Amino acid sequence: MPGPNLPDIPASLKGMQHYLKIATEHDNRDPVVSYWARIYALQIGLKLSTKTSEETNFLLKLMDWLEATKKAMHDNEAITNDVAAQAHLENWALKLFLYADKNDRASNFGKSVVQSFYTAGILYDILTTFGDLSEEATQNRKYAKWKAAYIHNCLKTGETPIPGPMKEEGEDDSEILPQSGSVQPTPPPSTDAFQFPSVPSSSNSSITTPSAKPNQNNFPYPNIPTPMNPNPYNPAPTPTNAGLDQPAGFGSYDDSSTLKTESGVSLDVEQIAKAQKYVKWAGSALNYDDVPTAVTNIRKALHLLTTGQDIA
Repeated sequence: MPGPNLPDIPASLKGMQHYLKIATEHDNRDPVVSYWARIYALQIGLKLSTKTSEETNFLLKLMDWLEATKKAMHDNEAITNDVAAQAHLENWALKLFLYADKNDRASNFGKSVVQSFYTAGILYDILTTFGDLSEEATQNRKYAKWKAAYIHNCLKTGETPIPGPMKEEGEDDSEILPQSGSVQPTPPPSTDAFQFPSVPSSSNSSITTPSAKPNQNNFPYPNIPTPMNPNPYNPAPTPTNAGLDQPAGFGSYDDSSTLKTESGVSLDVEQIAKAQKYVKWAGSALNYDDVPTAVTNIRKALHLLTTGQDIA
């Protein structure tokens, strides 16, 4: 669905700009992300508004688009259901975070890595629409925003970034700071400071690399499988043969790895991740006392784990 035809954003509402930019980037790639990014932007705008006619006009046009989009996409659960929406955004934020972290640790610095860290940080902001972030998500948000600014500043000044987490002596791993003498943490870079790469649809289970040769306005994303242990602050043991496709601090990235059920059915990483998602949705549904939805998702998880087939 096309984005809204909005007037120029009033100066007093500039706090919405980053989120509206991310929404625009996803209009033709993931309507769920663009919708919730504008929901979050609207919340910011309502707080910032001093109720001038210019502000009111801008916010009303945004509200009209949100209402029309929700009606047009009433059959999309990730638009109409908070639990499904939260899971969708969490999955996309984590994929971008892991892609950026993997390349950063491998010293593959570039604008696409900056953009992925930056977008992940923005998505974690948007996720607060559904309540407080988990400790892991809070750490990921802080780290992603700092890394985006740090690498961006290094590229801008010609300095070579230091890969991976950096901390001062005596600091806890959760307090990630630049080393003494390096670039200090700054706010996330302005969206106008560099061109955003083309972001693929987050509704897909993987992110495919574009066949076109990348240029300054189009940066490819490789396939990003879902890890079994995504928290870089509580890493799984690193295999001895870990390489660039398996950075320290994460579980296996081998897409060919499978698990077998008692009946001998082989389950790949994507099927396991989908089952985990159903279980998570069931738990979230119970938080809202929605027992039927919880039961449905648990049944889907059990059916997938026992037969290898997903229930539509």
